[in-house]
Amino acid sequence: MRRFSVAILMGLALGAAPLWAEDRSLVIGNDPVDPTSTVAVASEVFRISRALNTAGFTTLDGSNLDTDALRGRMGQVLRDLGPTDTLVILLAGDFAHSDRQSWFLSPDPTDPLTLATIGATAINLATVFDIAALAPGRALVMLGTDGNRLPLGRGLTAGLGDLAIPQGVAVVQGGTADLSRFAQSGLTTRGQSLAQMLRGARNLTGSGFLPQGIAFREMQASANPVTPAKTADAEKTRAQEVAAWAAAQKAGTIAAYQAFVQTYPASPNYRAAMTELTRLRNDPTLLAQTAEEAMNLSRDQRRAIQRQLTLLGFDTRGVDGILGRGSRAAITAWQKAQNTPATGYLSALELDRLAAAADRRAAELEAEAAARQAQLDREDRSFWERSGASGAEDGLRTYLRQYPDGLYADIATNRLAAFDLARQNQAAAADRAAWQQAEQTNTSDSYTEYLTQFPQGAFVAEAQTRIAAAQEAEGVGDRGEARAAAQAAEDALGLNPLTRRLIEERLAGLGFDPGTADGEFDEKSRRAIRRFQKARGQEVTGYIDQTGIVALLAGAIIGGN
Repeated sequence: MRRFSVAILMGLALGAAPLWAEDRSLVIGNDPVDPTSTVAVASEVFRISRALNTAGFTTLDGSNLDTDALRGRMGQVLRDLGPTDTLVILLAGDFAHSDRQSWFLSPDPTDPLTLATIGATAINLATVFDIAALAPGRALVMLGTDGNRLPLGRGLTAGLGDLAIPQGVAVVQGGTADLSRFAQSGLTTRGQSLAQMLRGARNLTGSGFLPQGIAFREMQASANPVTPAKTADAEKTRAQEVAAWAAAQKAGTIAAYQAFVQTYPASPNYRAAMTELTRLRNDPTLLAQTAEEAMNLSRDQRRAIQRQLTLLGFDTRGVDGILGRGSRAAITAWQKAQNTPATGYLSALELDRLAAAADRRAAELEAEAAARQAQLDREDRSFWERSGASGAEDGLRTYLRQYPDGLYADIATNRLAAFDLARQNQAAAADRAAWQQAEQTNTSDSYTEYLTQFPQGAFVAEAQTRIAAAQEAEGVGDRGEARAAAQAAEDALGLNPLTRRLIEERLAGLGFDPGTADGEFDEKSRRAIRRFQKARGQEVTGYIDQTGIVALLAGAIIGGN
């Protein structure tokens, strides 16, 4: 019994090729397993093969081929494929997929067909894509999904799964009849891009390398160009051609050379223009740039890329949605770390991988922070039991010096306030007045002046503690300078109230208690930031920087953009 239908077209180029390059296609069709199917796959395959052959393709075809025969056809195309040839593949029929891979099934698959046995009687689409990737920028894979009603065993689901499309490869999916119309009209027409062809196609979807302004097949030069008579109009046309050629050379882009060959296919400079097109189309960096531009990434998507790279440790020098020099250097470094071509431009597949890596890293950071915070909390509680838990003043002050933002900081502060109040009541009037004046001024100098006047005063210990805090707030000394620098870095971010509130909400969600999430960073907010920084192993300043924002908001923002 015939099991299903498949058509494969391998090798149609998206880019220009030199005059000696070939357009190659492989067209294979097998009938669907579903006996009620009305799709005449063999007839459609014949029409496609004949149309492509007439249009100048070197074509291999067949119908109802088993796995060995299909592999043989693919092997022949692989052997014949030249470095600048175009390549097209169309698969139509029954497909199956697991969570990570997809297969094109043979007419007689192993029964029962399971995840363990599918490799013997099916073609892995990853292999098809690897072959197509040998012609980057000049390859199209078409997948027809008319079948997919056969019973499958454990680990398999009928149809196509998520496709890992390589850089420079285009994919078009749909029914066999729709793909046939597309192949016989669009693919045989020169001077149009795949994106243009798809806009006029019915029931088809495209993905992968689909640049808007690059023709799928170039216009052909005349084999015997006619030299026009030297009339005024001919001289004008020739002058326009010379000017157009000079402009194309000056621009040096795919679009410029393509416009020239389409406008002047009989020009003496046609061969030179085609050679330049081939060189540009085979430049991996330019190919990657063209593919990224074709995705038309939004400003928010570009910001997400920058946040993801920053989270993974690749500094983009800002998160502004502009992929400038710093972002391109970060992308290049990330690609090198992945052992992939370091072009500085991202493909759709790389976008998915980058987002997945950032999500994993965000989860790791959350887990690491949770574990670190748990350890810090244990140490905090242990120190509290050894120092402040007894309620003695010295113990309370010892605890606050060690854990100014600790779990028991509020308790220790309130208990010390009681000591201060009692001491105030007992202090001499002059001592108390001097201390109140120092508190009112609240500067390092005012507390130093108090110590000078009352070296044995009732508030000496508190004055010494407050001098250090005041110096830090005033930017005096190493700690103060570091604090001032951290404050300046936060100010430079220009955080609006909405972002500040989101930061406070995120801190609260992580258990750091910033108080009311009102978009105002008060002392309780600063304490929560310091505790967050300590848990992450960051410099503890109480002020947020770009890296801190990315780490803090990773779970709340990165996945959403």
